[in-house]
Amino acid sequence: MPDAPDTEAVKAYLRDLQDRICDALASEDGKAFHEDAWDRPGGGGGRSRVLEKGKVFEKAGVNFSHVYGDGLPPSATQQRPELAGRSFQAMGVSLVIHPGNPYAPTSHMNVRFFSAEQPGAEPVWWFGGGFDLTPYYGHREDAHHWHKTAKNACDPFGEDVYPRFKQACDEYFLLKHRGEPRGIGGLFFDDLNEWGFERSFAFLRSIGDHYIPAYLPIVQRRRDHAFGEREREFQLYRRGRYVEFNLVYDRGTIFGLQTGGNTEAILMSLPPQVSWRYNWRPETGSAEAELYEIFLQPRDWADSPN
Repeated sequence: MPDAPDTEAVKAYLRDLQDRICDALASEDGKAFHEDAWDRPGGGGGRSRVLEKGKVFEKAGVNFSHVYGDGLPPSATQQRPELAGRSFQAMGVSLVIHPGNPYAPTSHMNVRFFSAEQPGAEPVWWFGGGFDLTPYYGHREDAHHWHKTAKNACDPFGEDVYPRFKQACDEYFLLKHRGEPRGIGGLFFDDLNEWGFERSFAFLRSIGDHYIPAYLPIVQRRRDHAFGEREREFQLYRRGRYVEFNLVYDRGTIFGLQTGGNTEAILMSLPPQVSWRYNWRPETGSAEAELYEIFLQPRDWADSPN
């Protein structure tokens, strides 16, 4: 079958992607990542890389995993009950970067491949992933650059692809209990197989390869911006939203915990410091209020920074 999934090619790409992203971030920070290799008792394992207390990144985690098993967890069959009872394998690279400077945004990227298998039947497979940006203090040129790069990653695959996956990102990274977006969005896709394996895999590679060009220029613009206690406190407060989303809604977190993955690797996305305040509201006309009024509103940033 010419378009059958090539899992070894996907795995090789993902491991190389982890290497390249870690090299770029470590070069920017001046500090190397610490690596932990881990095995999953039920099958598979991965390698977690974490950089902490760097000059630029307060915490950066870049994880590769390849896990497999005899039965799918509830999180994988909730929307596709016909897959219950199948064996599975899942592999991906997932990362979350928390800079120390409040003017430099947090970013997240994930690219993954999933296959559910059963003897005598064709495997059911799909790709998923995307990337999104969570600023604490918004900058129009940053939002434009982030979304323009996301659009560039999608454009070779059709003019409808970026709008489709941007909207999916806006809808997914929403804290429903607050009615509030996590950040300014980006791209989110899941269950992607309608293009066939080769084209779907090419799209995954395009997303993975555009992450550093999307994020690093923003970090370089903001990493040395002067800030004080007020900005740091707001950063810690807004990080609380990040924690809420990852522990309540994030599918990758839920899947990892339900499949018995490495807990440290699964929760490496959480920031090292965070705070909550009761019923806090930003001061009218402040830079903090601007985040809510301008940047935490779905809009088309790709065509114009305004």
